[in-house]
Amino acid sequence: MRTVSKLTVVGAGAVGSSVAYAAMIRGTARQIALYDIAPEKTRAEVLDLCHGATFVGATEISGGSDIAVTADSDVVVITAGAKQKPGQNRIELAATNARIMSSLMVQLLELSPYAIYVIVSNPCDVLTMLAKEASGLPAERIFASGTTLDSSRLRWEIARRAQVSASSVHAMIVGEHGDTEFPLWSSASVGTVPLLDWTVGGARVFEQSTLDQIAVDVRDAAYTVIQGKGATNYAIGLSSTRIVEAIVNDENAVLPVAPVLSGIQGLHGVALSVPCVVNRTGAHPIAETPFSDHERELLQRSAASLHEVAAGLRT
Repeated sequence: MRTVSKLTVVGAGAVGSSVAYAAMIRGTARQIALYDIAPEKTRAEVLDLCHGATFVGATEISGGSDIAVTADSDVVVITAGAKQKPGQNRIELAATNARIMSSLMVQLLELSPYAIYVIVSNPCDVLTMLAKEASGLPAERIFASGTTLDSSRLRWEIARRAQVSASSVHAMIVGEHGDTEFPLWSSASVGTVPLLDWTVGGARVFEQSTLDQIAVDVRDAAYTVIQGKGATNYAIGLSSTRIVEAIVNDENAVLPVAPVLSGIQGLHGVALSVPCVVNRTGAHPIAETPFSDHERELLQRSAASLHEVAAGLRT
């Protein structure tokens, strides 16, 4: 294993630049390369990052519009593609971004054949399915960022109601990163206390109706942000960087990312977020993750939705 890690971020838009910025601040990789086909925009983003080098660790920043800057990467985070517009759902982005992804993967693999690829471009689940087919990579080495950010939103919503730190909340969103996602309420807790048993000042905080509303708020959170500022970027930058850290540092961290599944809950050939062990070899779904009967039905619904979209793009 090389001692110097290299992260490439593909796409110098709001999301890609935020990933590079977060990774630079956190010292995630020794080298960070930013690649985009827009030369002036990319040069400007790289220069802006470099100007902050005095205030962070010894991270080398490079980039440009020549795809050669991506060579020999350990991790490639792909954010390139048309961005989600106000009122547009993630699935509506599929056709445009699928065309971008298919040509991009061929070029990236030639330059970084041993990298782990993390798909952030939306709809990330469907694009991961198509990118895996196009690349021939094993499932653990190409996966979507999935519901890692959605799960952070969930933990924040629970934490502020429970009056605890978000790091003390144990809960995940699984399924599609989109409209059919859902929380694994059956295993969610604050510390060791099941959510429905948590009290503040002697009063129970969470009723089922509260949990239902939280699930809706989390699902629609991105639309709220996009409506107000045109894009989500800071939180996805941080969540993507967290995934990269788990890979580069060989952490064996459990994160809800989305590789193409093979046998998990009886599902095959579909990229859905489930708890995975993430390390330097990629993302490995945890087969023992418990699902209630209702949660299993919701996961099957999510899978059916993505299979339908992917089938439409293959024709």
